[in-house]
Amino acid sequence: MSQKEPVAKILRKGHRQKYDSTALINHLKEVLKKRNESHREASMRAGLDHAAIRRIISGQRPSVHTCVYLANHFGMNPNEMLLLAQWPELDIFSIETASAEKLPPEAVDVALRISEIKNANTRKKVADAVLILLEQYF
Repeated sequence: MSQKEPVAKILRKGHRQKYDSTALINHLKEVLKKRNESHREASMRAGLDHAAIRRIISGQRPSVHTCVYLANHFGMNPNEMLLLAQWPELDIFSIETASAEKLPPEAVDVALRISEIKNANTRKKVADAVLILLEQYF
C-alpha cells in the first residue's frame, strides 16, 4: 500500500496551478439567487468576513478553509467546493454514502426528512440529536 502525499504538499501543488474562477463564480451566483442571500449575508452566515464572497465573485481564489466554510453554509460536500475553486480534493471529506436500497425504509424516511431541512446548521443539529438518541438506547 503506497503512502499518500501529505496535505501540505497537495496544497502547495494547488497554489502553483492557474486559477479559472468561472465555474465557482457561476455556482455561487446560482446558489445565492436560489437562497435569496446577498454576498454579505452569505459570507457572514458562513462564518467569514463580510466581503469574502465579493472577493471570490471578483475573481480572487478562495482559500481552502474559505471553501470548507462556504460548503458547510450551503450544505454541500467541501470537496465539491474545493474542486470548483480548483483545489485538490481532500480525503478527509471523501465519504461513502450508503445506498437507499440497502437501508431499511424507516432509516430512509428519517434521512429524507432531515435532508428537507434548509438550514445547514439546523440540519446538522437534528442529525446530531438523532445520533445521540441512538447512542443512548442502542
